[in-house]
This record gives sequence, C-alpha cells and structure tokens, in this order.
Amino acid sequence: MGDVAITYKVMPDGLETDLNELKTKLNDDLGQICRVNKIEERPLAFGLKALIVQVIMKDGEGVVDMLEAKIREVPGVQNADVEDMGLI
Repeated sequence: MGDVAITYKVMPDGLETDLNELKTKLNDDLGQICRVNKIEERPLAFGLKALIVQVIMKDGEGVVDMLEAKIREVPGVQNADVEDMGLI
C-alpha cells in the first residue's frame, strides 16, 4: 500500500463561522492522524465560502470514511464531502 491524497470540500456552519479558526481546528485535529497538505478557501455564493482540505495518509480500507467522520466532528463544520482522491 502507498500513500493517498484526499481532497475534501468542508462546509462551515454558516457565514458567521470564523474560517481562520476553523482552519486551525482542522489542522490540529487532522494532524494527529494524517498530514494536512493544504487548506484553501473557495468562494461559493452570497459570501459563503467552503474550505478545500487536502490531506495525505497511508492507503487502507475505510480511511476515507474514517477521516470524513473526523472532519464532521470538528466544531463549526456543517458537512464534508470527498472532492478528489488518488494514489501518490
């Protein structure tokens, strides 16, 4: 097994969510189980922004679902969906 790069689109709870604080929380929480490669903001509509989170971790059964569940547990996160995934 090799490493896998997974990109998630993370939706904050709302416009009032501090995205810098959310980035820090995601980086801290996910950094314990994988390598956070980058976190970027992507404008959506009407001032709402999503966070695009790319992580790198060892490939294995259930890693995508486990990591998605971990992201959804972070306070300030409404939803998280896989955008892209590939072996590196």
